[in-house]
Amino acid sequence: MIEPFQTTFAVPMSCNGCVKDISQALNKLEGINKVEANLKDQLVFIEGTAPPSSIVTAIQGTGRDAILRGSGTSNSSAVSILETHSTTVSNKIRGLARMVQVSPHMTLVDLTINGLAPGKYWATVREAGDISRGAESTGGIWEAVKTKLSGTDARKEPRGIFGSVEVDAKGRGNVFLDRPVAVWELIGRSMVVSRSMEGPFRREDSNTLVGVIARSAGVWDNDKTVCSCSGKNVWQERQEQVAQGMV
Repeated sequence: MIEPFQTTFAVPMSCNGCVKDISQALNKLEGINKVEANLKDQLVFIEGTAPPSSIVTAIQGTGRDAILRGSGTSNSSAVSILETHSTTVSNKIRGLARMVQVSPHMTLVDLTINGLAPGKYWATVREAGDISRGAESTGGIWEAVKTKLSGTDARKEPRGIFGSVEVDAKGRGNVFLDRPVAVWELIGRSMVVSRSMEGPFRREDSNTLVGVIARSAGVWDNDKTVCSCSGKNVWQERQEQVAQGMV
């Protein structure tokens, strides 16, 4: 059973009517336990088991946008920006995986894909975080271990097999996965999204995505309004993400 977790979103709100609209839309979602909105700080705090992608869609349904500012508690969240290493395409970023640990041995993954050819793709976590040659340099699937049963070798499913996602005719796919792992075990490894679970992978395959898994902000950790590296505020960054299809 998935335990409830917290997420916080930046949402443009101008009055109490905005708060009411957003609260009503979110409370219609399955898995929402509590919604609190801070009109002054333009933030919405949510507790429950609903995936962040569903929350964003519900808020957008009210005519407003939303940015995931954090999830879980401190040191329990991670993110992987998934891109192709093919030299034949200009828009290389084609996926995003948001991860939040909701119990000592359970992590949820909200995986969004945009721009791949239609079909079934596998999401796997790899042993290494080396993406210098794309998926080719990431090593094998994480923890592909063997155990002995009655004197014979029996292979357990590797912990690095996270699941599959179906990409539709428009090149979009979204799936909510859960795995019995902790976020700290994933940091510094890489995630690969590909039609082939095991490989071998080709660097020039535009339909194979790879990204390093990095720690991200928890609910109370991210109060950024302007990026120190680019000077852009979160909404300017959001516009760039929308242009790339990462919504």
